[in-house]
Amino acid sequence: MQTRIPCVMMRGGTSRGPYFLADDLPADTATRDAVLVAAMGSPHLLQVDGIGGGNTLTSKVAIVSRSPEPGVDVVYLFAQVAPDRLQVDTRPNCGNMLAGVGPFAIEAGLVPVQGETTLVRIRNQNTGALVEALVQTPGGQVEYEGAASIPGVPGTAAPIQMRFRQVAGAKTGKLFPTGQRTDVIDGIEVSLVDCAMPCMILRGSDVGVDVGCAPAVIDNDKPLLARLEKLRLEAGRRMGFGDVSDSVIPKIVLVGPAADATLGARYLTPHAVHKAMAVTGGICIATAARVPGTVAHAVATPGGSPVLLAHPSGVLEVLLELHGEEDVAWAGVLRTARRIFEGNLLVPGKIWPGRQALAQAAE
Repeated sequence: MQTRIPCVMMRGGTSRGPYFLADDLPADTATRDAVLVAAMGSPHLLQVDGIGGGNTLTSKVAIVSRSPEPGVDVVYLFAQVAPDRLQVDTRPNCGNMLAGVGPFAIEAGLVPVQGETTLVRIRNQNTGALVEALVQTPGGQVEYEGAASIPGVPGTAAPIQMRFRQVAGAKTGKLFPTGQRTDVIDGIEVSLVDCAMPCMILRGSDVGVDVGCAPAVIDNDKPLLARLEKLRLEAGRRMGFGDVSDSVIPKIVLVGPAADATLGARYLTPHAVHKAMAVTGGICIATAARVPGTVAHAVATPGGSPVLLAHPSGVLEVLLELHGEEDVAWAGVLRTARRIFEGNLLVPGKIWPGRQALAQAAE
């Protein structure tokens, strides 16, 4: 027997994955994670027995519920399911998958349509950040077609304006968890920054990398990846996360000058290069680029907002409002999303028999 779980597959920004209502998943974390692993088809590089895409960008899950908090509409929990091992990490956030939360919440009946556009206020459960998403809803329904384009996604779609609040120190309570804007690990200058996403930022040139290179250049350099992972493990310890060998945070960011942007960046997730740029990672990099004393600021062109980040698929524009050097009032980006399919996801009943079966067994 297999268990049917209502599910919507969506593209959010440059990522893709299933969106669930929290009430449709197991209440206990261990069973929920087992369901997510089975759903995605891990551990297998192709995720052939599930709906994962064999890549970290297409092995992501969004879990949404109505918020009990006044002034907040929904709660969003992000889960990163490792394609190649039994691992579900809910410590980071994903701003790309978050782009689909507003449309999903509206169409799930969690948020009423407000007119031509609908504001959805989202609390990210992973980090505590508050995000406002402005979704196009002409005629009383979500509109996915439009003229907005984002690097890393073909074609155009309806714009989703997203503004992130309460992002500084989201995981550690401090923008710079070590108290320093630049640290030195194994002779390499790094900035350890916690803003929307905890990141370890270093110059690409310090490890022999041109940040304008194709992702495959870094992905295929095993000695380089091993060196970066060693730096990341120490960065995680210094940031207060302990042993991060089984976690995807902090992320690794290689930065350098860029001709037509504030700076160039290659963002690792953390064991492979993102084919575009993560939204939360972009916010972290953009903030660091505007704070004197950081590695990112040292290579960035002068200026204020927006910050333009050159990545493998184009340029991400991040709007910033800083009240002082370390007080991030908000950060904004434009994203798009698309509802791809809806129906029931099937997982083996031995993993989870489903709520109805459990209720019947308890009678």
